[in-house]
Amino acid sequence: MCKLQVGLIGLGDQWNIRHAPALRALSDRFEVTAVCCEVAEKSRLVANEFDAVATDGFRALIDRDDVHAVLALSPQWYGPLPIEVACQRGKAVYSSAALDVTPEQADSIQQHIRDSGIPFMAELPRRYAPATIRLKELIATRLGKPRLMFCHQRLPVEDQNDRLRRGQHCPVVWRNMMELVDWCRYLVGADPASIVSAAHGDPSGGIATFYQMASLEFPAYSADTEETPNPQAAKCPMVQLSVGHYIPERWQDALSFRRPASLQVCCENGMAFIDLPSNLIWFDDAGQHTESLDSERAVGEMMLDRFQRLVTGGIPNGTDATDAYRAMKIVVGAHESVKSGNRYKLDFDA
Repeated sequence: MCKLQVGLIGLGDQWNIRHAPALRALSDRFEVTAVCCEVAEKSRLVANEFDAVATDGFRALIDRDDVHAVLALSPQWYGPLPIEVACQRGKAVYSSAALDVTPEQADSIQQHIRDSGIPFMAELPRRYAPATIRLKELIATRLGKPRLMFCHQRLPVEDQNDRLRRGQHCPVVWRNMMELVDWCRYLVGADPASIVSAAHGDPSGGIATFYQMASLEFPAYSADTEETPNPQAAKCPMVQLSVGHYIPERWQDALSFRRPASLQVCCENGMAFIDLPSNLIWFDDAGQHTESLDSERAVGEMMLDRFQRLVTGGIPNGTDATDAYRAMKIVVGAHESVKSGNRYKLDFDA
């Protein structure tokens, strides 16, 4: 198999945890040929590890003949510019920074990707967690369609200062809400029709104590609509999300005490509880079922494997840019709801 030659732009907070181990595990499919990040010494060290070249800037990296695809692993100071330049050069992009942009920048990125036709994959790790994949199977075979979802994320206050992950454009609470929104719309298999949200503190996430919740209402499933002439009686899936940064990191015991499940979902024929990445407990008429999926492939490997097959034509070009864009629109709608105090109608055709 011919290796895909890639250049790394940015080395974010997931480099040592997710990206570096995945690239080592998939060394038969990927060859890192160039590295660029804000810290020159870090670029040099990573380049030496992968027998690559450290470049002075992302444009020089993208223009190299031995870079056929770009892994944008942190937004850093340049935001979405590497994605736009890669589109101009016709080079594929894997982006963990796809949500770290302003809504206006998201519109521009969407247009660049559509016009260039490059293979593009946004990093949406919750979709590829073993527990998520198994839950999708159960929804299709045993549990039936989701009716209610409760999705919660509790993080230490200090995470609000982490600019490696969120860059300069996207408040950290927006980033986390976007990932939760995408996860839920992926499991439901549809876009929400409206959202209502409330927040404790500054919606920008710029103060020490912060919490935001949102309730998303989805359209009734098509089968329900056909069977139920009265729209008020139709069963509309509903999702409740929350992100909290209200526990200081120095209170580690409180942070982990009675942490809620990452996701609770009530379906037509049962319910399930997920703790990412690999723990799943589900219930149906037969009782409780506990699954630990630790033996499955790491999430980072699964995502890079998909990207390699996307670039080489093993699978058709996906809709990741659209998914990231729609997640952002939903969170922007939540922000508008916080400001107005009203439910915000979502229109993805606008």
